[in-house]
Amino acid sequence: MSAHVLAVGEALVDAVHRPDGTSEEHPGGSLANVALTLGRLGRDVRLATWLGRDARGDDVRAWLAESRVALVAGSDGADRTSVAQATLDDTGAATYEFDLEWQVPAGAAADDETLAVHTGSIAAMLAPGDADVRSLLAAARDTATVTYDPNARPAIMGDADAVRPRVEEIVTLSDVVKVSDEDLAWLYPGRDPLDVARAWQATDPAVVVVTFGGEGATAVTAAGEVAVAAPRVEVVDTVGAGDSFMGALLDWLWGADLLGAARRDALRAIDRAATARMLVRAVAVAAVTVSRAGANPPWPRDLIGPDRVRVGEHGTEEHS
Repeated sequence: MSAHVLAVGEALVDAVHRPDGTSEEHPGGSLANVALTLGRLGRDVRLATWLGRDARGDDVRAWLAESRVALVAGSDGADRTSVAQATLDDTGAATYEFDLEWQVPAGAAADDETLAVHTGSIAAMLAPGDADVRSLLAAARDTATVTYDPNARPAIMGDADAVRPRVEEIVTLSDVVKVSDEDLAWLYPGRDPLDVARAWQATDPAVVVVTFGGEGATAVTAAGEVAVAAPRVEVVDTVGAGDSFMGALLDWLWGADLLGAARRDALRAIDRAATARMLVRAVAVAAVTVSRAGANPPWPRDLIGPDRVRVGEHGTEEHS
């Protein structure tokens, strides 16, 4: 065994429909995309998911293996591989409809070598697997950092009023939360997304990051708030962008020796300069992903990112 991140959640096929009437299929799924990002960035990552032993499942397995993602035993027990129908608008933004089933494979658990457990999106909300996900996270806190991205899918999750308490429950179990401004607008209509992030961070997480699409991201920590701008790129589509951002956060935290339950106090003490470096890395990774079709996060060779950041006034970050 070796030190690794365990991602728990859906791997599926994205059937992408473009405004010009063309369509194509890509392997994807929120948690698979996070794992893929970590694998491509050179990290040991395991994915506990729920795939069928069918042609689509074969495509997903090959895609994951190519990016050095290991599947947890039992992840191929589904009757069929799930499908997400992604419809793109003229800006490249995607809306989704799903045909899926989800449960946690029996072999999924954190062990002494698990530095972090990450979950979110459908896996944390869809029965029957959702209850097992929450139990796994609660147990994992003894040894691992817990990270979470709500990545809301209203078509699957249902009413925001019913979902909100369940999201908040997982937030309180988490050390790092990443959430988009669109997710927060659905969960808390009319509220300032940063006000929600501040409230979440006060419940226990060391870091809560809010992403604002092409405008960048803001992190809320005990040391204060840090904002970075996103690099300007030509957007092909946004499929997998938030997931690659999340994977990059985990990659950076691993490199900074801030993963694992024994490093929880150090993570809570993260300063603004370190937080800025983390965010700059994450927006650079996400920018590559949106610049190409499908969930296709970068390899290290694709990143020619900023290597310096300077903390500006009022929490604004400048980078070069």
